[in-house]
Formats: sequence, structure tokens, C-alpha cells
Amino acid sequence: MDRFDAMQAFARVVETGSFTKAAQTLHLSKTTVTHLVQQLEARLCVRLLNRTTRKVNVTPDGAVYYERVLRLLADMDDAETSLSCALASPRGRLRVDVPSPFASMILVPALPAFHARYPDIQLHLGVSDRVVDLIDENVDCVVRGGEVTNQSLVARHAADLPLAVYAAPSYLARTGRPDHPSELELPHHRIVGLSWSGSRRVFPCSMHRDDENIDVQGRPALVVDDGNAYLAAGLAGMGALWLPAYMAQAHVTRGELIPLFTDWQLDPMPLYVAFPQNRHVSAKLRAFIDWIIELMAQRAPVVSRPPLPPVQVSSAKM
Repeated sequence: MDRFDAMQAFARVVETGSFTKAAQTLHLSKTTVTHLVQQLEARLCVRLLNRTTRKVNVTPDGAVYYERVLRLLADMDDAETSLSCALASPRGRLRVDVPSPFASMILVPALPAFHARYPDIQLHLGVSDRVVDLIDENVDCVVRGGEVTNQSLVARHAADLPLAVYAAPSYLARTGRPDHPSELELPHHRIVGLSWSGSRRVFPCSMHRDDENIDVQGRPALVVDDGNAYLAAGLAGMGALWLPAYMAQAHVTRGELIPLFTDWQLDPMPLYVAFPQNRHVSAKLRAFIDWIIELMAQRAPVVSRPPLPPVQVSSAKM
């Protein structure tokens, strides 16, 4: 029995609550993972897990052992990355999930520079606007806009994305250009709705000008749960929409989107890089997070507050 493999298998079973899911994230068979944990229990002469037909629970002894295993695995990773060559060139596979517009417009175009700096990091990029279970799916970190509410995550504040309201010329030709945000509530106006986190709820647009504040709900002509589809619907004239500046800039330059209510302000959208709080921050993950923050400092500098150190956050949309 390879004790390292056995400890890693045990830790993944505890984190995912399933031998099947642990096997999938480790790219091993379920039988192999089961045998590794059984051999570990036999060596320790202790039951680490209680197994039923529906779920796997860690025993009290297993919970204590799990905490020590996490420290051992972290120490082993530190021992490897403490070598001068590893520090100079972090290496290994890194799984990251990012929103689709952020991937296509900011991250992917910048990846050649990341690869040139870290040629030994193999990036596995998930592109989606869905909620990602970092433990079950063995994802190292996610990049998401909005406040982070998941208490099991640690987040780094990477940027504040300026927001504004836009509409396509074809939409304004049909409805006329509104002069006040409240006009978007009128029967002849429509918005494109964006639902967050798998919810059917469409979040309102909060705007302010001097002492005047307004929340615009609007009447959705279409509700989508993907950022690229949201932008495409706006370009097609389906309704007004509120966008981060990086998504709208090129389309405004080409005349495909018209900014509305330019004397009004929207609070910027915070952008975070988040990862599980019980996961050791390896050299490759640290390198990626620092690079993202450096990239966003160039593309969308923090405007609403100074950069924050790594903290456990208590609220946010992921």
C-alpha cells in the first residue's frame, strides 16, 4: 500500500462524501479507492468511515485523522515546492472555473502570457456561469462576480467591475430612448433578464444620481443564465441590459450598443477568486491567483475599496 495514495484517497472520500465521487476526481476506479481506504483502516486498526448504501460518514476517529492527513499532505506539497526549481516554476494540473464572458474576453486572450511565465502549469479551464461544487468536482478555484456567500470558501478580491445600462439601436428604434430609469418599467419597454446561481429570480438594477435612488426590475422579454447569451440577446434588440464595461466596450465603439442614463451610477460588481478553505494553497494555485489579480489591476482596477488579503467571506453569489 502506498500510504500517500491511501491518505489522499481517504481525504477525497471525506470531502466528497462518496467513494464514487472520490474515485472520479482522483481518476481512479471505485474499487481502487475502496481498497486503499480499507488498507489504511487495517494498518491503523481503526474504522475511519461508516458506510451505508446511501452515504459515507466519517467516524470521530476518522475526523481527527482527517485533520492530520490534511496537514501532512500540505506539508508534503510545501516540501516539494520549497525546492528552488519548484519555486521558480510551479508545476502540475490546475482546475479553474470562470464565467463565460470573462473567459472569452479577458482570460483566454491573456493566457499566452500566463503560459510563458508558468510553462509547467497545465490549466484545465471550466467555462460556465453555473454554481460549481469545488469539492465534489475537484476544482481548485473559481472566478466569480458578486459577493461570495458560501462560508466554506476563502476569497480574494480581484477587481471592481464598472456597470452601466445599454440597449441596441434596433431596440431603441422600436421603443424610443428612455430619459429616466423608471421608464424601463413602462409596458412598452423590455429588459433582458439574467438569473443567478440557477435561480429563476431576475435581479433588479440599482441606480443612483445625487440623492435619488431607484431599483429597476423591468419586464423581461427573455431570461437567461449565461453571460454570453445575455449579451447576445441585448445585441439582438431583445431589451435593455446592464453590463460590466469590459463586455460592452467593443460593442459601444462599433455602435452595436448605446449607453443609457449616463448621468446615473450603478455600484460596481466585485470580482473574486475563491477556493475551499480546507484546501492547501499550492504554489501553482497561488501563482494563478496572483496572476489574475495582476491581470485585473490592468483591466479593471479596484475602485470601491482597497485590495483585500485572503479572507473567509460570509456572503456572495457564486
